[in-house]
Amino acid sequence: MFDLSVDKVVTVYYYIALFSTIFYIVKIFMYMCFGGDVEVHSDFTSSYETDESFGFISVQSILAFLMGFGWMGLTCIKVWGLRTMIAVLISLIFGLLLMFLSAYLMFCVKKLNKHVVKDLSKAVGLFGKAYTNFSPKSEGQIEIDINGQLSIETAFNDSEGEIKAFEQVKVTKFENNILYIEK
Repeated sequence: MFDLSVDKVVTVYYYIALFSTIFYIVKIFMYMCFGGDVEVHSDFTSSYETDESFGFISVQSILAFLMGFGWMGLTCIKVWGLRTMIAVLISLIFGLLLMFLSAYLMFCVKKLNKHVVKDLSKAVGLFGKAYTNFSPKSEGQIEIDINGQLSIETAFNDSEGEIKAFEQVKVTKFENNILYIEK
């Protein structure tokens, strides 16, 4: 039916491996330079949006599959000397493994990009450090740990005394999106 000589199979594996690797590197480069997912989806109104959800079938994961399939197929035939059908089976399994790995890694990277909203009202009663000098009844900045996230926040010295930078302060109240502190 088909003439599947080893040379033709090696050529197919070589082209699949080469082109998918080039496109994979270009895709990673675009991701690093432009951030986010560079795949653009459109609807019928021609508005563009990027997909922030986790997608197992994406250009990235398909390229990872083809790259793993091609290079493993070449390795099976040229280096290990396996028969064509065994090489196809092993390269399919390896390609799927790389596809899963690529999709999982992109899922993990997208999780890092989540915006965490801090509830400053939970800072009442917590201790932090003055980040700047505070005159009596003046505004400055403090360093405080809110819900396990260290951040610099604007605060108001609610006392009559001066607070020097790096002194420990206590958040006494939270009103109108302002933290009130004292020594």
